Amino acid sequence: MEERPTPRQMAKALLNGVAPPRPLFLPIVFSLGAKVENVSLDSFLSNPAKISSALRQMRGHLGADGVACYFDPYLEMEALGATLQRHLQGRSPTIHWAQPARAGEMPGSLRSPEEAAKSGRVPVGVEVIRRMNALPNRDFLLMAGVAGPLTLAARLTQLSERADLPDDALELAGSVVTQVASTFVEAGADVMVIEETVFPASSGRGFDSWADLLAPLINIVRFYEAVPVLQLNASQPLHENGDAIFQRQWDCVVSLPLENPVQERRTEAKRKNIAMLGIALPLDAFGSAGQGGEDLHRGLQQMILELRPALVTTAGDVPATTDMKILGKVFREVARAL
Repeated sequence: MEERPTPRQMAKALLNGVAPPRPLFLPIVFSLGAKVENVSLDSFLSNPAKISSALRQMRGHLGADGVACYFDPYLEMEALGATLQRHLQGRSPTIHWAQPARAGEMPGSLRSPEEAAKSGRVPVGVEVIRRMNALPNRDFLLMAGVAGPLTLAARLTQLSERADLPDDALELAGSVVTQVASTFVEAGADVMVIEETVFPASSGRGFDSWADLLAPLINIVRFYEAVPVLQLNASQPLHENGDAIFQRQWDCVVSLPLENPVQERRTEAKRKNIAMLGIALPLDAFGSAGQGGEDLHRGLQQMILELRPALVTTAGDVPATTDMKILGKVFREVARAL
């Protein structure tokens, strides 16, 4: 009887464009570890021992193909020199700079991309990856995340997602996320999630410039034989850019929200790039009133049959307040669909 390939073997094959026999299940469950370890989120994010302990405990209950070693939307901001003031769950932190700037401009005295890759909590993420990579007989995948270059540039300049971003902000953001991702894959990460919530205003020159910004980041991840996953999380701009996204031959997995209208279109380009498509589960599926039952199972099962995705993930980090029983229920429904 032929042995089933391990998640690591499937990921290696995926780098060569070979579709896995089933979608890899790679949910982003990271900040929930603070609840598992009974510590504040701020303390959790700075403690590699607590993070590693939580990941080992959660992995046994989740039945996923990988663990999320480090995910924080503001990782790069702090690495560049920002101070974060965290609030109650569900609210974004307040960002303070030593030399703040007006909207549309970058703060002063920012660290260089090379310095940023060694600053803030980036070393914490590196240590977590190294600890998890050292576990004996590891066959599961190690995941980490960085912001997309447009997303980071928008945060640095305090601009909306539809505004024209300054070239200097884009250049810096592209370099920073590439350096941070390089640090993580060098430490042993198998999957690098690039979360982009900001998109070009059109599918013309702006789209090509965006793809050019992503190319060095994707290339360095692949150089270390890790799988790059471009996580697209903005519905309307994504819908507008659907044709351009599917017509381009990406060197990464492109992950789309499960309910995104782009997925309703049956295009030849989509089928051509089918081995590099991912599906992201909506985060409201994990709420007390979310779709943690048959609706999620049927929707996911239909998408898998029609699109044959390479992986199934989540549209961001599962909320830290999620009930573990609900999480387990949702994951069991996902396992049925896979």
